[in-house]
Amino acid sequence: VQLQASGGGLVQAGGSLRLSCAASKRTFSNNGVGWFRQAPGKEREFVAGINWRGGDKLYADSVKGRFSISRDNALVYLQMNSLKPEDTAVYYCASAYSSVAARNPDAYRYWGQGTLVTVSS
Repeated sequence: VQLQASGGGLVQAGGSLRLSCAASKRTFSNNGVGWFRQAPGKEREFVAGINWRGGDKLYADSVKGRFSISRDNALVYLQMNSLKPEDTAVYYCASAYSSVAARNPDAYRYWGQGTLVTVSS
């Protein structure tokens, strides 16, 4: 099973990016999905999560109001607006063991390879 995250890049502060996470339908269809990020020298942190139906969503306080997670069958998106330099990190998507998303990375079974987001000031 593989997850493929894409959409990262270099953007100026205040700009927007949309990340995508693709996987086989078997991986995503009944599972919660989360986005995490890891900045250089820092631990991986939760960013956003969505349950299998797409109705319940979780956000880290640091991105609430700026980021939006959504899903469409085998794709999960992270729309990132009003980006800040502190959002610079490698972003990972992950498929949960259960149908709901969680803030704890231990709740996730499969991980993508990550996509780099760099926000310049």
